[in-house]
Amino acid sequence: QVHLVESGGGSVQAGTSSTLSCAASARRLRTYAMGWFRQAPGKEREFVAAISWRGDSTHYAESVKGRFTISRDNAKNTVYLQMHSLKPEDTAVYYCAADPSLVAASGNEEDYDNWGQGTQVTVSS
Repeated sequence: QVHLVESGGGSVQAGTSSTLSCAASARRLRTYAMGWFRQAPGKEREFVAAISWRGDSTHYAESVKGRFTISRDNAKNTVYLQMHSLKPEDTAVYYCAADPSLVAASGNEEDYDNWGQGTQVTVSS
């Protein structure tokens, strides 16, 4: 099992930037692909971004492509989500996810068995 803890959420103005972090407990995080998902009020959880275990492949939802960047620092067991040009529709609880059997960047929620508790991001206009 991997214990994941997100941080960096909060309230921001539209058009600004914010960065989320996901710290993992696993010593072998470097071998896991990681993903970010989000859930807005009254909506289903949706895929945001994913990164392969090596960090050489990324995958983004169309709604965030060009604005969000996922990256990882395996030495720090941490994955980041840099968010730029934030919009009110980006308001959601953001979750990071990992799975020890996953090495490729995946946008499928079912591929991940380990989830963080989530961090709230609120974008006001």
